[in-house]
Amino acid sequence: MAHGRGATAAGGNQFDTDRFNSSRRRFLGGSALAALGAAIGTLPFSQGGIGIPQAHAQAASPAPAKGPQYLKFPGKNEGLVVLGEKPLVAETPESLLDDDTTPIEKFYIRNNGQIPEEAKDPDAWKITIDGEVNNKIEVTLGELKSKYKAVTRRMVLECGGNGRAGFSPPARGNQWTNGGAGCAEWTGVPLAELLKKAGLKQSAKYTAHYAADLHLSGEAGKPSISRGVRIEKALDPNTMIVWAMNGKPLPNIHGGPARLIVPGWAGSASQKWLTRITIRDREHDGPGMTEFSYRTAIKPMVPGGKADPANFRILESMPVRSIITNPANGAKFAAGTRELKLRGASWAGDLTVKQVDVSLDFGASWRRVTLEKPKNKYDWQRWTATVKLPTDGYFEIWARATDSRGAMQPHQAGFWNPQGYGGNAMHRIAVLVG
Repeated sequence: MAHGRGATAAGGNQFDTDRFNSSRRRFLGGSALAALGAAIGTLPFSQGGIGIPQAHAQAASPAPAKGPQYLKFPGKNEGLVVLGEKPLVAETPESLLDDDTTPIEKFYIRNNGQIPEEAKDPDAWKITIDGEVNNKIEVTLGELKSKYKAVTRRMVLECGGNGRAGFSPPARGNQWTNGGAGCAEWTGVPLAELLKKAGLKQSAKYTAHYAADLHLSGEAGKPSISRGVRIEKALDPNTMIVWAMNGKPLPNIHGGPARLIVPGWAGSASQKWLTRITIRDREHDGPGMTEFSYRTAIKPMVPGGKADPANFRILESMPVRSIITNPANGAKFAAGTRELKLRGASWAGDLTVKQVDVSLDFGASWRRVTLEKPKNKYDWQRWTATVKLPTDGYFEIWARATDSRGAMQPHQAGFWNPQGYGGNAMHRIAVLVG
């Protein structure tokens, strides 16, 4: 499934960035935080009067000696980095997200259970809508295509744990950096059209999604994950049942022949291999909906401390994020290079991105980039900038986005939670000139 290989960089040669790659997962780790702790002294936290958590003041752990494991999967780019094999999980390095529309071969992979066999007759695939509705609906994919008006929208799909690697101490789960996201063109039918036909009862509050993938245990009838959303989000015209990705039949690895797309929210709500949506009169409590799963703390908790389930709420709109897609981290440029052209992407869950700024001097000064408008709601916003370099040498490029409500990416992933949701630290790359 996976094998190790050396990385290459776009826009120049690669220099040895093992130490940088390790340290940037904690962004402000090591001596900087140790100094910060000494400066501010002890904070009056409840657990023994601790100050800055010890894990924050320690240097980041070294990268595994074997290095990253790269994906080998039919139809997928071999630059994707494997985060887990059972179930298969792979993220896309930021430099491979340099297309306006993310190609299928570069789109990240996230599974929770066993990947089902490819449907022999996709048009016969059946989807049921039941529960708090006046009329139970059973519709085949062929009927969806022929009886409903299809729409195509370019929208971001993002794993709820994207950015998890930035938390200190580490949170549980796949250690995503920024590559648990992609922006594809999805073709399908708004879920609202089917809910309208089914007729929602006044008691309808929440959806519950079910799929054809088996639990990792292989136990029949046991869902690997069953997420849901508030009925208001289900009725959003951008929430869709889709059967095509970038104009091609939805690949099996991405949930084909039919899946949900719930844009702006954690990708786990966008159920792959969709078979049934049950409308409920209360918040859904399926696998992936309880305790700390896809939930963040209401009152900020001590990093690494004991978590109280009563202090957690469901993660909905994803936080603002920006990435640098060119040059690649570790790019080396010829001596005398004094100008770099930057490209990137930014998005902000249910919101839009107001501005993106970049820094070449470790945040001492910032300059505004040129930010494009989205093609449609939930599309990411591409950006470009040209920056001047004063000399040869080592430079870090930092990027931060600000959403339409004024929320800005932090230097370090904050608001720690046990499963590491909401980590949206600024993206940081290193380049070497000369």
